[in-house]
Amino acid sequence: MTKIALITGASRGLGFALAEALAPEHHIVAVARTVGGLEDLDDRIKAKGGDATLAPMDITKRDAMAQLCRSIHDRWGGIALWVHTAIHAAPLTPAAHLDQKDWQKSLAINLDALATLIPFVAPLLGNDGRAVFFDDPHGGQKFFGHYGTTKSAQIALARSWQAETEKTGPEVRILTPAPMASATRARFYPGEDKTRLASPHDEAHRLLPQLL
Repeated sequence: MTKIALITGASRGLGFALAEALAPEHHIVAVARTVGGLEDLDDRIKAKGGDATLAPMDITKRDAMAQLCRSIHDRWGGIALWVHTAIHAAPLTPAAHLDQKDWQKSLAINLDALATLIPFVAPLLGNDGRAVFFDDPHGGQKFFGHYGTTKSAQIALARSWQAETEKTGPEVRILTPAPMASATRARFYPGEDKTRLASPHDEAHRLLPQLL
């Protein structure tokens, strides 16, 4: 029986690379807002002999996420793996100049969406599934008020779930990727020498054993 892997944030970067790496051993349910990125992913997965279900959705829309999880339950009964890479990288700015639009968007994508998704996805994982999150420890660093604060809160929520399910499941893992040549990092370090960074593809293959 084919295992199902739900990837939230699958249209680019690490999410895209992990979705590709998990196929064809998993059927990929790929969630992202960017249709073109999902279609590119589908092409790459099919080239490997795998298949995917594309879900061009906004994870901040509670009703859409509820419908997605209901559809997954009705079609497959559950999932073996949930990989959450969706993130909003708001511009760097001093704390005294935080922009409320960027702050609210950071809260919605980086934190509120996870608070919605965990209750929806947990029943799909059951006791034997695995959820994987990715830390990016910028919290408390200068100019990282938008991203660092909300990302740190996201991981704090994931750690709470991890502690609560340690004996009962599902298993919750929190990994820390190496610095990657991704669109998110480029927003924070635009002049950085990208040749010194890991590619999302290489990092996905390095992390893959820790997902399985």
